[in-house]
Amino acid sequence: MESETPAPFGLGAYWICLHGIVWREGLRFLHQRERFVSALVRPLVWLFIFAAGFRQVLGVSIIPPYETYVLYDVYITPGLIAMIQLFNGMQSSLSMVYDREMGSMRLLLVSPAPRWFLLTAKLIAGVAVSILQVYAYLVVAYFWEIEPPTPWGYVTILPALILSGLMLGALGMVLSSLVKQLENFAGVMNFVIFPMFFASSALYPLWRVQEGSPWLATVCRLNPFTYAVELIRFAFWGKVDPVSLAVVAGCTAVFLAAAIIAYDPARGMLMRRGG
Repeated sequence: MESETPAPFGLGAYWICLHGIVWREGLRFLHQRERFVSALVRPLVWLFIFAAGFRQVLGVSIIPPYETYVLYDVYITPGLIAMIQLFNGMQSSLSMVYDREMGSMRLLLVSPAPRWFLLTAKLIAGVAVSILQVYAYLVVAYFWEIEPPTPWGYVTILPALILSGLMLGALGMVLSSLVKQLENFAGVMNFVIFPMFFASSALYPLWRVQEGSPWLATVCRLNPFTYAVELIRFAFWGKVDPVSLAVVAGCTAVFLAAAIIAYDPARGMLMRRGG
């Protein structure tokens, strides 16, 4: 009696798999309301307290993409949006570490779907959640008189949010493959998040950083988060920064490839570390 060959994994199966992973992540997000609140509290604290205090002191001169003088709270809004995506990417990776300890991640990775597709679907689910958080922040920022020059800015920012969310989520996925225990990941998150955020153009223009510290300006230019911030900044104003687009797209490909290799049981770090 001939053994039955497994049915090919077709487009319908890919869609069912993607839908299931995104739906599961959405349900987890709905059941963890404190995650939504915490995602908004951090940027809103910066906007309402820090930026408001320096609103008239640290105005930003005319630099691309701005065509006029802008207030400081307008300038830092793209950086705060990227902060939301950065924290969400790390939280999604934290959930992967948790799932790995509980055993549900192992069940996911041994499914018939290709491993690269499972990780990509998990990444897409995290990005979808982060975009919802960003638009919730933009609603609050609108009442703070922070809005794009035209309503189309809320549409043109979406591709930038998708690409930057993929990059930051893939970075978090790589980190999750290197951390064996859940309690160790919090320290890794702080070690990555705060240097990436502060050593970027999120809070200050790079020309101003260059005046104060040339070496720090160099670090900022080597920081992928800087280009995610600038990609969002230009997109919110209905423009495209080709350099930022190229860097973010390239880093996304590199980080995602590294995550796929890291979660490969034959070559990756995950199984070598006993995950």
